[in-house]
Amino acid sequence: MAADELNVTPAALSFQIKSLEQHLGVPVFKRLNRAVELTEEGALLRPGVSEGFAALQSSWRGVQRRLNSATLTVTAGPGFTAKWLAPRLFKFAQANPEIELRFSASLQVMDFARDDIDLAIRFGQGDDTDLFSKHVIDEWAAPMASPGLAQKMKSLEDLRHLPLLHDDHVSFLDPTPDWARFFDLAGLAPIEQHGPKFSQSDHAIDVALSGAGVVLGRISMTEAHLREGSLVMPFNTGLKLRGSYRLVCPHGHETRPQMATFIDWVSKETACIQEFTEKMRFVGD
Repeated sequence: MAADELNVTPAALSFQIKSLEQHLGVPVFKRLNRAVELTEEGALLRPGVSEGFAALQSSWRGVQRRLNSATLTVTAGPGFTAKWLAPRLFKFAQANPEIELRFSASLQVMDFARDDIDLAIRFGQGDDTDLFSKHVIDEWAAPMASPGLAQKMKSLEDLRHLPLLHDDHVSFLDPTPDWARFFDLAGLAPIEQHGPKFSQSDHAIDVALSGAGVVLGRISMTEAHLREGSLVMPFNTGLKLRGSYRLVCPHGHETRPQMATFIDWVSKETACIQEFTEKMRFVGD
């Protein structure tokens, strides 16, 4: 019942409806035998009233999130969440036990007000106009393989004789950072785009980890694997991507204690990628 949803008694709800009708000077409901339905005037009011309540609820949720210093809800792509965020989560939790992190792994660009999201980690060439945005990673990719497969590569030419894995997740970037572009910028003869294609970067990386092929691995997704040695870059030759990672939230929210703590932590954790970047030679530069 409507009274139950509003947490009032039926008598109180009836009184509020009568007060509204008296204020408007017209009835908004038709009282039938065992039901009610909107009058024409009530039907005209309905969209605006619904929008007003939705805006009020959104604003109220925003106030509640701002007052909540214990919970932080972060959204990021599934691949980045699996390969970068999740393996490091315990470090953040150990250092900040008072903050409860919640993750929403999605490729959808979420609305901060509607989707109850505090902060987004976004990748691409997007426009963050009217939002706080902090750059954290300049993305690049390089040929990567398992240690066993890497032993078969003495020069870049050897790539054409090995199974190549294709990461289609970054095909939206312009220009597309694929094997064809890498071969072209590296001065190698063109190749056919043969080999399995993956819609998610982390899936292509997992196959490379198994030793089944060479991936044009993105540093944001592979840094931990490179450090532990489960993936190898035989040539330290890479391709810069025209896309970056940013921490994004509504202006002013970046100063909230738990938000500032998380932003600072991500900034420090991503800084170690620079160690790999400094050793790279980027084709096309």
